[in-house]
Amino acid sequence: PARRSAIKQVASGRFGVTSMYLTHADDIQIKMAQGAKPGEGGQLPQNKVYPWIAKIRHSTPGVGLISPPPHHDIYSIEDLKQLIFDLKRANRTARVHVKLVSQVGIGTVAAGVAKAKADVILVSGHDGGTGASPLNSLKHAGTPWELGLAETQQTLMVNGLRDRVSVQVDGQMKTGRDVVIAALLGAEEYGFATAPLVVEGCILMRVCHLDTCPVGVATQNPVLRSRFTGQADHVVNFFEFLAQEVRELLAKLGYKSLDEIIGKSELIDVNRALSHWKADGLDLSPILAAPQISSSSTGSSPSSVSRRRITAQDHGIEKHFDHKLIKLAQDALLESKRVIIDLPVSNVDQAVGTMLGNEVTKTFGAAGLPPATIDIRLSGSAGQSFGAFIPQGIKLSISGDSNDYVGKGLSGGTIVIRPDLASVFQAEKNIIAGNVIGYGATSGEMYLRGIVGERFLVRNSGATAVAEGCGDHALEYMTGGVAVILGQTGRNLGAGMSGGVGFIYKLRADHVNQEGLNTNELQLQSLDLQDSNLLKSILESHVTETGSTVASNVLASFSTELQNFTKVLPRDYANVRMILDRADDAGIDPDSDAVWQEILEVTYG
Repeated sequence: PARRSAIKQVASGRFGVTSMYLTHADDIQIKMAQGAKPGEGGQLPQNKVYPWIAKIRHSTPGVGLISPPPHHDIYSIEDLKQLIFDLKRANRTARVHVKLVSQVGIGTVAAGVAKAKADVILVSGHDGGTGASPLNSLKHAGTPWELGLAETQQTLMVNGLRDRVSVQVDGQMKTGRDVVIAALLGAEEYGFATAPLVVEGCILMRVCHLDTCPVGVATQNPVLRSRFTGQADHVVNFFEFLAQEVRELLAKLGYKSLDEIIGKSELIDVNRALSHWKADGLDLSPILAAPQISSSSTGSSPSSVSRRRITAQDHGIEKHFDHKLIKLAQDALLESKRVIIDLPVSNVDQAVGTMLGNEVTKTFGAAGLPPATIDIRLSGSAGQSFGAFIPQGIKLSISGDSNDYVGKGLSGGTIVIRPDLASVFQAEKNIIAGNVIGYGATSGEMYLRGIVGERFLVRNSGATAVAEGCGDHALEYMTGGVAVILGQTGRNLGAGMSGGVGFIYKLRADHVNQEGLNTNELQLQSLDLQDSNLLKSILESHVTETGSTVASNVLASFSTELQNFTKVLPRDYANVRMILDRADDAGIDPDSDAVWQEILEVTYG
């Protein structure tokens, strides 16, 4: 625990975002976008996905990875609120940040984020960011952090929201003067990245994406990494001098602490800047002006409106459904004994199992407990994020249905959703769960008796999941795991998929030809003996857990039905798996240099 990152990011790719990852964090940051390339995703080229990188990211060595531009569980401010809710249950002690880009209109978004109960709002300026950002983005997207910070501070104050959130800023901050100006414009916390990297030896070559960093900073290449000369003491010295400069500037202004100057923009003197001929006609007064606050907008007198955080968000942790589960699961948490819990649930109960999963992870680590040690059997209609981030040892079953985001970030647990026994509907023709099922799952199992919504198993990297039909965009950006779909799949199946396997029942020919199945990147195959054994085992588990009629019928004439299944997998992934399996059969270490070179020849050319 001592050797870890205090701040963990939750980005759109959700690579390696597990219950363990979230549990061991002081701050969890939802990266909505980067200041240097707002609205864009990212790609990790094949040659940078070294075996140890693949292990951390739950992917395959030598197979390129794609981070989608949007978070697939955030399409509105309400969705963002749900993710904040989920992360706060995955780690109650961590602050939840939301990283926003400095652009016109950031104030309105920041107000929504504050109402969504984020603990910290980060304003990210355009000058910072990775050296892998596209040049067009660096030059033409985003705005300076000063503009975004001023707008954020003023909008939060006008709406009476400033007192409940901390405001953080970053984007090429280098000096104590930058810190003091940021404080005067309203920021309480200040992020540094490029400057400390330069202190450690970065020479701004801007080839971070090529794995050719000559000073060993932004590379996984062992030869180049040996050239790294940075030391922790260098960074410590940098921040000591930075703090000293801040103290000196505060003393000149007549103050003793940063807290005293937060939001006092009237102390910024712009006369000398505006007198320069290049600034002719420039009006900075909107940036520096105190916001016009009325008592009707904030519910308090203008003079009492806070310029900085003085209270905390009310996350309603004490009302969460999981307190019942934690109380009933004490034998498992204290003595690893198996417990069975029967309870009703309703759709106001969100992120069921997530806080319990956090308790399991805190006690038993990444390995969790033996499967189904805590066997939770619910009835009713579960709210959003059912089973989000649950680790191994927890089995969540529900007779009824569920909302969106089932199994988000699934980390080894088991989720079963089946219709109520009294239901007279045909399960395979009706919706059993909502959109974005299994987003960012890393391990575990899901058995869903019925149809699910859109974006099924986006960015799955290790879980096994069964559904009896789904909407559009299934298996998008998937990098690992197994998907079994026993019904229609909608459009755009497997877009950006770079790993894992899908077994699709009666995949329609019009999908392949007209509806966006990318056959340039994906292979469609018949199932071999190993595939058929795996599929049969998964279907048997599905029948055992859910009583599925569709799966029962397939198993009843399995040898005949086998020809109705299509195996969908990415080409690069298939080639790399062959190399890794061959090495394993020959007793060669799959992580050896020889195997790595063979993988690169196949995928990178």
